[in-house]
Amino acid sequence: MGSGNGMAKSLLDSVGDLYSVCNATFAVIRGYKRSLDITTVLQGEMKFFSILMLTWGLVADIDIESEKYRWMGSARFDFYSLLRVMNLRRYHGHVQFVPAPGYESYGEPVKQDSSCMGKTILTEQGQINNAKVQSCGYLGPVASLDGLEWRSIDGPFVSVWINNVPWAGEDAMLAPEAKFSDGCLDAVIIRECPKSALLALMLKMSDGSYVKSPYVTYLKVKAFRLEPGQRVGNPSKGGIVDSDGEVIARGDRANDAKHQDNLMSYGPPIQMTVDPGLATIFSPR
Repeated sequence: MGSGNGMAKSLLDSVGDLYSVCNATFAVIRGYKRSLDITTVLQGEMKFFSILMLTWGLVADIDIESEKYRWMGSARFDFYSLLRVMNLRRYHGHVQFVPAPGYESYGEPVKQDSSCMGKTILTEQGQINNAKVQSCGYLGPVASLDGLEWRSIDGPFVSVWINNVPWAGEDAMLAPEAKFSDGCLDAVIIRECPKSALLALMLKMSDGSYVKSPYVTYLKVKAFRLEPGQRVGNPSKGGIVDSDGEVIARGDRANDAKHQDNLMSYGPPIQMTVDPGLATIFSPR
């Protein structure tokens, strides 16, 4: 997919331009600009920033595990998508979110005892890390989570992905309602879904029409928390949390021991908040 490809496609498509290197180059030369929301991905003192999306489950597995087939070019995604659907994984887990106006009916209400300020996080070794986090985002615009109405959805999940822009790649429109600077993230959640229906969904991702399926929950959120769990039927295996094409948490850390100090813990909540319009990017017009 590629965060650069997804962003370029989203920008060009927003004005009806064809996705091409030439059109992207001319967009930079013309110098038109627009605002872009930035997402802060936070767990304890560890923080990442995202411009495109965060995925867990099916989409993350396809994105990261298909790297071994990179020699196939973009066809690796189609090939590995088919492989993963035929050998479908489901993951235990839990998500919480602050719904945007109009989406308050999704999920179940939850009581929040406190904001993410100074939240206690369990490390992978089960030790308590009482690290105080000064803010839920950049040292600039701060998204306060105090007093917000949170709601929740329980797994198992086939896939969860949180999008900032409409396109994840040249031919994958994952979030057809996403805007560049609306202060919201577009959440797509799939829980129970037959393999045949899932294949049909993936064939409709090129135009975003897959979100109309009864197996897809699509909503806009102001903030999001992901608590990823282990694979259904195989509690020794976890999944992959992927932000903008990079692994930020891995359930099977033994396979990534070399980089484990740079990863978030798999299991404790990973929180996403939005700084509306914080970035400025070149735009076709």
